[in-house]
Amino acid sequence: MKKYSRLRAVIDLDAVMYNMEMMHANIEKGTKMVVVIKTDGYGHGAVPISRMLEDVDYVWGYAVATLDEGVVLRKAGIQKPILCLGCIFPDQLEEMIRHEIRMTTYSYELAKLADETAYRMGKKAYLHIKIDTGMSRLGYLCDGDYFESGVEGICEGCTLPGLDAEGIFTHFAVSDEFGEEYESYTKHQFELFTSVIDEVEKKLGKKFKIRHCANTCLL
Repeated sequence: MKKYSRLRAVIDLDAVMYNMEMMHANIEKGTKMVVVIKTDGYGHGAVPISRMLEDVDYVWGYAVATLDEGVVLRKAGIQKPILCLGCIFPDQLEEMIRHEIRMTTYSYELAKLADETAYRMGKKAYLHIKIDTGMSRLGYLCDGDYFESGVEGICEGCTLPGLDAEGIFTHFAVSDEFGEEYESYTKHQFELFTSVIDEVEKKLGKKFKIRHCANTCLL
């Protein structure tokens, strides 16, 4: 059976780079950017986009939705850090560590499994801790009555010897919406995010290398 397609996308990488430069020009000097290219760059081509940005100083690395997407980038020769924003399942941990893909963690149980796997492989597992400040997808619950238990859970995971908890982040739910109600909700998310970080860093006696929460669209 022959397949026919009526559509095709022609991607202008110069336009993508222009958009990156315009965003970078409007953020605080010295701030790095994480380029979200999940689902094959939303259909725009994760590999060519990431290759184009490999030598751009202000790009820290890339974010994908699944481990498989991250492995595709590694096999294409991408060297910069790759963060998986979605779930990584226990049977995927070895492959994650082997390719040095950063893992989003949101529970002590998950962090413990990553620690045990890293120890067995003689390597480190790189983690970014997700705080659920109101998006309600993944993350440690830290709002209201959950603040203390959330902070304790994060601290427990950060002290496991096989882990490098290099980053901590959250995701704004309605920051792209206009109106006082949405602005208030985003402000609450940001204040909760910073409060959790302050408390965790005080308990641990050290600071996270990377903090990220500002989300926008690349393309």
